Amino acid sequence: MGQKCKILFLCTGNSCRSQMAEGWARHLKGDIIEAHSAGVDPKGLNPLAVKVMREAGVDISGHTSKHVDQVMSVPFDYVVTVCGHADATCPPFSGKTQVVHHGFDDPPQLAAHTRNEEDALVHYRRVRDEIKAYIETLPERLHCP
Repeated sequence: MGQKCKILFLCTGNSCRSQMAEGWARHLKGDIIEAHSAGVDPKGLNPLAVKVMREAGVDISGHTSKHVDQVMSVPFDYVVTVCGHADATCPPFSGKTQVVHHGFDDPPQLAAHTRNEEDALVHYRRVRDEIKAYIETLPERLHCP
């Protein structure tokens, strides 16, 4: 088998959506995708993202929130921006790296006005499942080498 497709999932805070995407890619496609995640303004790992991923059998508790500058030396095939702000502020990558956008709703923002954690988790679970469905289409959707 050839080289793995190197994909960076980029979000604003690298706390939730990009972390979920990295977790799913490693869990579902680790044999063909080398997954990374980072943020343009890292905020730390979101505990509710960790919780809903654990419910689905994926442990992201060891992930750390990284700034995109920390991974700029990796020769990515693709950068997938998973939020609008990251798409608008994505730094230029060198070489063959292609940037594509596939946005997902922001669970912390959706959950901001919920009454309790269980109500908040509904939003996290929906986005988690949407991200999983997207990851299942990779790397074919991106036409990785």
